[in-house]
Amino acid sequence: MAQIIQWFPGHMAKAFRLMRENLKLVDVIFELVDARIPESSRNPEVDKLIGSKPRLLIMTKADLADPEQIRAWKARFESEGHTVLVLDTRDPRTPQLVTKAARRAVASKKAAQTARGIQDQPIRAMITGIPNVGKSTLLNHLVMKNVAPTADRPGVTKKIAWLKTPTKLDLLDSPGVLWPKFEDQIIGMKLALTGAVKDTIFAKDDAALFLIGFFRSYRPESIIERYHLTENIFEQENVQILLEITNKLGFKDNYEKASERLLNDLRKGKLGTFTLDLIVATND
Repeated sequence: MAQIIQWFPGHMAKAFRLMRENLKLVDVIFELVDARIPESSRNPEVDKLIGSKPRLLIMTKADLADPEQIRAWKARFESEGHTVLVLDTRDPRTPQLVTKAARRAVASKKAAQTARGIQDQPIRAMITGIPNVGKSTLLNHLVMKNVAPTADRPGVTKKIAWLKTPTKLDLLDSPGVLWPKFEDQIIGMKLALTGAVKDTIFAKDDAALFLIGFFRSYRPESIIERYHLTENIFEQENVQILLEITNKLGFKDNYEKASERLLNDLRKGKLGTFTLDLIVATND
């Protein structure tokens, strides 16, 4: 890969410290993962931090991901012992779905509390995940009002805060956190494509070439149809395909502008639903 992607600003180190300090206060962790990159969006440092604490693994942005891959990843995570919820956070049933799943995740702990005479206590949950995974959007749905800032870019939430919901969840919000070093640059590129790292820290043409290479074997017709390419375009190298797309978009030789369009089209679903972490074979 032409450029090494790294991003670990100071607020992330602070967030990890605060999460560690508040872990003992919560019953369950809501670990959010992007359904487009179910494995690549799981922070190994957060996994270490959580340890054996009960968790609800929430696959967000399901409306943008490949349905077949979602089913396969959900089955994989459940086989590893996780309580899993697949979520389109625009779904009006979100508060009820999340609360019900949270109760499943802490059932044994709540049963023990009931045996000790402790009843009707709110479930206290910490929400964690990488930047731009949809934490603030989910929080606003659960609280049923706009209390958390949202934007389609990473690094919006910068502090930890408690929020209460009408469904008896006490939620501890936290900033999106990445890990200090991406040992696997393929993971770094997948995070870049889905908007988990800031666009200013990686070369968009590198990301566009990675995107083209992925769709070459995953779903080539998406690229062909979107940019009105010929059927034999994938007989060429990825660089030549990017240049052809640049010309088709009317950008002359400005392949950086074309690369930005490719990324935006991918993120907005204009290339169809997709999952970059493949767990089952595609239909192609």
